[in-house]
Amino acid sequence: MAEAEYGKGVPTVTTPQMGAIDSSVESIRYRAQLIARNQKLDSGVMATGILGFGAGFIFVFLVVIAIPLLVWSITR
Repeated sequence: MAEAEYGKGVPTVTTPQMGAIDSSVESIRYRAQLIARNQKLDSGVMATGILGFGAGFIFVFLVVIAIPLLVWSITR
């Protein structure tokens, strides 16, 4: 067994090698932000989907049916 050395001063702690852990943490943080952003987008679409569909339907109805009928009746 190794002999204990006394009187050499206070032992110091070396800094740990954190490169691999830091890159893993950054990767996890990035993925979590992507998931959160996607969840917010999905929630927004689901909350306003019916209103958007109704507005789109009215717009298409006006452009495709009402305005051409109005123009046709005026030019006739």
